[in-house]
Amino acid sequence: VFPGQGSQYVGMGKDLYQQNLAAQQLFERADDILGFSLSKICFEGPEDALRQTHNTQPAIFLHSIVLANALDSLKPDMVAGHSLGEYSALVVAGALSFEDALKLVRLRGELMQAACEANRGTMAAVVGLENDAIEKVCADASAAGVVQPANFNSPGQIVICGSADGVRKAMELAKQRGAKLVKELVVSGAFHSPLMESAKEGLKDALEQTDLQDARVPVYANVTAEPVTRAAEIRELLHRQVTSPVRWEQSVKNMVTNGASFFYEVG
Repeated sequence: VFPGQGSQYVGMGKDLYQQNLAAQQLFERADDILGFSLSKICFEGPEDALRQTHNTQPAIFLHSIVLANALDSLKPDMVAGHSLGEYSALVVAGALSFEDALKLVRLRGELMQAACEANRGTMAAVVGLENDAIEKVCADASAAGVVQPANFNSPGQIVICGSADGVRKAMELAKQRGAKLVKELVVSGAFHSPLMESAKEGLKDALEQTDLQDARVPVYANVTAEPVTRAAEIRELLHRQVTSPVRWEQSVKNMVTNGASFFYEVG
């Protein structure tokens, strides 16, 4: 399984670059593909540059693939990734090439950053309410503004997203209905919400022009939490993912139901 945005840090991958020739070659290849030194931003920062969505997404993706290659003796039976991490999972599953995925992830970051700047939104973590209760909170708060679940991360830990007014109304309702913790997150926008519609549409053309293969092993998709292998379905789900909740909790449960007994978190 592969992480998404938020797991970046200055210095990421530097030790691998210094100790592993294959890692060094992959970092340098990424710099060539992108036309700028992503490796320098990963290794040296500054943190403000690394935190910018259009840099964060390719940085985490690159780091994940470098690590996955270093663990090449592991042959997964199934894979999944949280939001951006789904692209890492698809490369490991053989559905996307490294180069195509890196270009898509850079574009996805640029589009999402532009959408954030055009439609200021926010996100908040809610701890201690069931999934159904959160859905109801968002529905009841939506009169104040756009708000919906963004990430079903684990039992009782859910992130909501949308316009500032919608999210803050939902935070108020969640507290009233017994949430143990409600906290607005320091983010640049409302990822996985309808406010990302422009990014979703911008990504559609690029996805249609990208060569996607059927996956060698099942990839548990964020949008449905179900395993997919067919290229056409993967393409459609990557498009929908931009404005849909990440069903991570259900993905993990489904992986366990289908036989997963060990999880390797790569990143």
